[in-house]
Amino acid sequence: MGSFGYARVSTVDQNAVLQHAALHAAGCRRIFTDHVVSGTRASRPELDKMLEHLRDGDEVVVWKLDRLGRNTRNLLALIDDLEHRGVHFRSVT
Repeated sequence: MGSFGYARVSTVDQNAVLQHAALHAAGCRRIFTDHVVSGTRASRPELDKMLEHLRDGDEVVVWKLDRLGRNTRNLLALIDDLEHRGVHFRSVT
C-alpha cells in the first residue's frame, strides 16, 4: 500500500513546486506530474500512468481538487472509479 501524489500545471508560467512540497509533506512516496496540460484535455499521460500503477489499498493525494478532474463530472467519475478499485482519495486543501 502506498500514497501517490498527482500534480498538474496548466500554463508555462506555473510550476509544480508548491504542489510537490504539499504532496511530500502529506507523505506521498511518488508524485506523478503533468506539465502544461490543460485540465480540459482528455489525455494526461502522467495521470494515466498513475491510474495504471494503483492497487487496492493505495491512496491518491492531490493538492487541490481542480488538479485532478477536468470538470466536476469528470472529478466525481475518477473518485468513484478509485473507490470501486479500493483506492483512497485525499485532497490536501
